[in-house]
Amino acid sequence: MGHFLFSVYLIGLLVFQGNAEPVEDKKALLEFVEKLQPFRPLNWNLSSSICTSWNGVTCSQDQSQIIAIRLPGVGFNGTIPPNTISRIKGLQKLSLRSNFITGHFPYDFINLKNLSFLYLQFNNFIGPLPDFAVWNNLSVVNLSNNRFIGEIPLSLSNLSHLACLNLANNSLSGEIPYINLPLLKKLNLSNNNLQGVVPVSLQRFPKSAFAGNNVSIGTFSQRFPKSEKHRRIGGTLVLGIIVVGAFICFAALVVFIFVLCSKKKDEDVFIGKLEKGGKMSPEKVVSRNQDANNKLFFFEECNYAFDLEDLLRASAEVLGKGTFGAAYKAVLEDATTVVVKRLKEVAVGKKDFEQHMNIVGSLKHENVVELKAYYYSKDEKLVVYDYYSQGSISALLHGM
Repeated sequence: MGHFLFSVYLIGLLVFQGNAEPVEDKKALLEFVEKLQPFRPLNWNLSSSICTSWNGVTCSQDQSQIIAIRLPGVGFNGTIPPNTISRIKGLQKLSLRSNFITGHFPYDFINLKNLSFLYLQFNNFIGPLPDFAVWNNLSVVNLSNNRFIGEIPLSLSNLSHLACLNLANNSLSGEIPYINLPLLKKLNLSNNNLQGVVPVSLQRFPKSAFAGNNVSIGTFSQRFPKSEKHRRIGGTLVLGIIVVGAFICFAALVVFIFVLCSKKKDEDVFIGKLEKGGKMSPEKVVSRNQDANNKLFFFEECNYAFDLEDLLRASAEVLGKGTFGAAYKAVLEDATTVVVKRLKEVAVGKKDFEQHMNIVGSLKHENVVELKAYYYSKDEKLVVYDYYSQGSISALLHGM
């Protein structure tokens, strides 16, 4: 009997420990948001369950540790407090993109040995890139659209699991290091101050991956042998070369001005399209600047923790089409499910659109689905609602 009671005690102890919350991780995150308060409030507090209630947080299956933090576009403004996020040892995915985070890359992130996915794009980080050698499990790194300077670290070549690297739109300089990573599928180093020749190991990527730098793909220079017979070039040939060179320079200048004007014109235009099914790549549909005009606007009582990139990356299923557009069921990476309605033929200005959205968003009734967020650009207008799985109104009314 004694052995039986002891066995029951051990089983109960194991169950209790298996369901226990990661208390230390919880303390670290509460300290983080206390020191770097977001503009859009989170539903985080000491009394609620971090694994089942906190937005933007994912725990391991046994709820013993936090493995993912996804807080894009919540309005963090300032530097990441030291000794906060870095204490979450089991962290595998970190997404703080589309905020206003400043300062150098946190030095204490070297403690995050299990980090596999790092999304810090569209912030205001400064200084050099970190030494990547400590993160052996990294598979996705996106540090684009910041203010990083200095050279690209050679330590990137040690990331044998790396599949996606985006360092575009920074102020990186120097030559591109030799990086031979067979698993690397996506690369973007565009719009920096890089120079030299693209390494052979990276020449399999499209030219757009290196655009906006002073780099060449391969070696284009040729050496012409000198001889006594051809040492002097005739004056007519020299004149011809000068004329042709001047014409080429003029044509290049015209093309450069045209591209510059086109880029300026399209800078704030959202060109993505929600498609039926499949995955939507945010890097093809989100403007490179992604300023305040290119962000989702959430109403105050909304606790969602995602941004436009998350929405476009989600899998989409058509729910229905109507006079004013099509409605989609969008399932995000963290399993959050929302309804996105893509409005069509709504020819209104930004101010009028926002006024109408504020009126709709202020409607509160138990039989009316609340508007949670909206997006406006010249070419795209989206509205976001909660998803209800009970079926359509038509089916309920007609007993289908």
